[in-house]
Amino acid sequence: MKSKMLLVLVPLLCFSLSVLGQLEESQLEDDFDIVLDDFDLNIAPRRVPRQVKTILAKETKPHIQELSIKTTIISRYAFTAVYCAMLNRHTAATEGVFQFQIPADAYVSNFTMIIGGRVYQSEVRPKEKKVKQENGKPKNKESSDTSSVPEVEMFRVAVNIPGRNRAIFLLMYEELLQRRLGRYEHVTSLRPLQLVSRLSLDVTITDHSAIRDLKVLPLRNGKGSGAAKPGAPKTPARSELPITTVIKNEKNVWKITFSPNIVQQAKTTTSGNLGDFVIRYDVERDMAIGHIQVLNGHFVHYFAPKDLPAVPKNVVFVIDTSASMLGTKIKQTKEALFTILRDLRPGDHFNFISFSNKIKVWQPNRLVPVTPLNIRDAKKFIYMLMPTGGTNIDDAIQTGSSLLRDYVSGPESSPNSVSLIIFMTDGRPTVGEVQSTSILGNTRSAVQEKFCIFTIGIGNDVDYRLLERMSLENCGMMRRIQEDADASAMLKGFYDEIGTPLLSDIRINYTEDSVNYVTQNLFNNYFNGSEIVVAGKIANQSAESLHVQVTASNKDRSIILEADVPLRQQQIETEKRIKAVTSAMAKETKAPGLQGTPGLGTSLGSIAEDFVERVWGFLTVKEELRSQLRSQTRKDREDHTEKATNLSLTYHFLTPLTNMVVDKPEVLADGTMATAPRVTSASDEAASPANELPGDSGDEKPEKADRRLGSLTSPPRNLIGKSERRQVKKSITISKTSADGDPHFVVEFPLSKLTVCFNINGEPGHVLRLVSDHKHSGVTVNGKLVGAPAPPGSHKQQRTYFSTITIVVDHPKRSYIEVTPKKVILDGLDRMVLPCHSTVLVDSGVLSVAVVGNSNVTVMVGGNISFVILLHHYKNPAPYQRDHLGFYIGNSKGLSHDCHGLLGQFLYEEVGLAEVPAHGDTKPSTVLKVKRRSVPVVHKSRKIYSGTQSVNCWFARNNAAKLIDGQYEDYLMSHMFDTGEWPHGTNRV
Repeated sequence: MKSKMLLVLVPLLCFSLSVLGQLEESQLEDDFDIVLDDFDLNIAPRRVPRQVKTILAKETKPHIQELSIKTTIISRYAFTAVYCAMLNRHTAATEGVFQFQIPADAYVSNFTMIIGGRVYQSEVRPKEKKVKQENGKPKNKESSDTSSVPEVEMFRVAVNIPGRNRAIFLLMYEELLQRRLGRYEHVTSLRPLQLVSRLSLDVTITDHSAIRDLKVLPLRNGKGSGAAKPGAPKTPARSELPITTVIKNEKNVWKITFSPNIVQQAKTTTSGNLGDFVIRYDVERDMAIGHIQVLNGHFVHYFAPKDLPAVPKNVVFVIDTSASMLGTKIKQTKEALFTILRDLRPGDHFNFISFSNKIKVWQPNRLVPVTPLNIRDAKKFIYMLMPTGGTNIDDAIQTGSSLLRDYVSGPESSPNSVSLIIFMTDGRPTVGEVQSTSILGNTRSAVQEKFCIFTIGIGNDVDYRLLERMSLENCGMMRRIQEDADASAMLKGFYDEIGTPLLSDIRINYTEDSVNYVTQNLFNNYFNGSEIVVAGKIANQSAESLHVQVTASNKDRSIILEADVPLRQQQIETEKRIKAVTSAMAKETKAPGLQGTPGLGTSLGSIAEDFVERVWGFLTVKEELRSQLRSQTRKDREDHTEKATNLSLTYHFLTPLTNMVVDKPEVLADGTMATAPRVTSASDEAASPANELPGDSGDEKPEKADRRLGSLTSPPRNLIGKSERRQVKKSITISKTSADGDPHFVVEFPLSKLTVCFNINGEPGHVLRLVSDHKHSGVTVNGKLVGAPAPPGSHKQQRTYFSTITIVVDHPKRSYIEVTPKKVILDGLDRMVLPCHSTVLVDSGVLSVAVVGNSNVTVMVGGNISFVILLHHYKNPAPYQRDHLGFYIGNSKGLSHDCHGLLGQFLYEEVGLAEVPAHGDTKPSTVLKVKRRSVPVVHKSRKIYSGTQSVNCWFARNNAAKLIDGQYEDYLMSHMFDTGEWPHGTNRV
């Protein structure tokens, strides 16, 4: 869904397509001089150190001319766009490798290559079972090998670059920053592995709350976590900014730039491994219910209370002392535990268990309070730990769980205390029970939902999937520590995150029936310095306010926080904040070279339309993946897998359930690129005119020539140059059955010679099911609503229009087409992004599409199903006008009699009219007989086909009550690619 969001920052990367073609030989006579000219260092060439020249002269791989990274963080949700330009200075084709480290919690949302002036755009597909690794997929994220799951993922693509040519790589990823220890941390990897001619990093941060304590740390050279290798000197605790770093702040919009020239890079490192650029900050907050942002039918709720007393905790440390812990690991573990002991608070109770072949309990059958004597004895126990033997994970967990469970159930435990096990290992189970499923089952039985388990894995020989499931199934979380990381610091840091519980049993409720599709809103614990984030869809955005209630326990008392959030005011404030950041970067978005590139010409303003929704999508995918991991039955696992997969496709996220595939250029033996297939447009097709608008009156013409519907009288051609395509034997007849305008629905009943119309007063952000024939023809059509204020004097509070129409086809294989007023995304044999201002014809095999520039889009499925989508644009829109779409059913013969949806359910129905005589004070009235129901109707007239025709119809009031099967809410979908069945079976009565 929405490649406008996937590449929303790309225009900031500012490059021209004019440099993408092959370079003239005269420009490449002296490779070394070319490189120096590209550097543009504003210094004399003689100032370049000799060692830098030597390094450049020895380069044989393609040279990275430019690496530009731009990040925009809006209310803790970060969009990062990476632009990398690589030059092959040699005559022979050379392999270029683009690789970039992304945070483990982030999702890649787009990857595009531009080579030789041709665009190769990625496609996200559902992952097949046991498929081979595809290019463009992070190495570890989707691997079934759970032995090593790092804190960062490496996105890597290798491609042949033709001789004397260049390649441009565009990568986009998104992440929600997590608050840890009272701060947010954004990390950008700067590891191009060579000196770069032009290197720049730009980060823009804005928030609904005032940003405070913003700091840029010295470059961090460790892997992933930032820890240094054992024995290496630690990064000194100094406040110097990385050289060339500039920080600016204007009206709570912070801009951080970092742009070292090639000499400055070489002074730091000649390998191109600069390290991590780290920004830390926090925001102002208060004790209330937190802050809620509202935008286009979605909301996100940030909750992080402060100034609360710490809740006492009952903690059992379960420590691996198997032989593999010998040396640095056990030494660093002991250092961390000594520090943790000093941080335990009066009122806490604790115990230690060590495990290898055997299990050793420091204080059998009890937890002890924090006293100087107990702390001293615990230090002795830790000091005497000696690594030996195997790894008996199951017995260790059972012993720790039994110990803590008995204590929590006993009289000494405080009722509002927080209980947890901190479990640490560096290996897989080798002694006792070694099957993961059995260990997990035994753990669930032992825990009995009475406390949480937090797991820590050290090194590369850990079953991280086991540890992750163990923590997820028992309300905890897992942390990874890499083999060469500073385990002592990371263990202590992890304990600091969970060492100060402030609340337990947190429940966040919203006004009943006012929201739906809400992410997790029940939490076992809230720890100091963290943050709870909840997102969802607003079911009734016409409501003035949203009531929020937070209940929780704190020490010896219960807490209830309540507030009414003004929805419209919050939407206005959110729009203002986003407008501030977009206007601050408006000049950077003007990239003329991007305007003609499919999918790359969207301005930063697109973030404003979908920012909160993408937070919801991001959180929901994460939640479904966690639910899938801890599912106990196959059906539950499949349900969560399907939901996570569909949402990943909707938002173009590369997740563990999807693959990202991108075509590669064909490079010939002489080092040149294969000839590109010719791109055809409708103007090239003499036999494919855009015919006049069909309708009841054959003489009636549209008012403007550019408002015409195209009837296909010859087969559409494939833009990518595929070979033969099927013939379209006859032109399309457009019916009156449609959804257009506010939206106004019109249904034509040819058998009854009647036309019925109704309105749907939906809410912005709602996704409506228009046609549902998933089981039979495989066709599903969904439409998304966007809102606008009503015109002055209107009885309505707001208007809604269709902003996006998605047509999904599941037979013979899954493909889809997504239409917005600006572009058409076709995913068939190839994934293409077509601008709506051009006239083109494309046949992907399953789906065919004809775009008549700035007018309409005709979609054909097979030879007997067609839909027409009108494009409504406004040159100078009034406040109550929005660019939108109209949806018309052209040919429905291929849809089954069990077809459903707001329009689909009427395709094969017969209806009749009946007069209801006057009774008492009531006047005579007319009712429509449909599916054994009587629906009151009145006679009206409707404008259709962009206002070029009027149609008389019988109008059903009240959101088509009684006319449609079920209720309006039954037609609301969770996302644009939802193909779920009609909940009440078919449309038969």
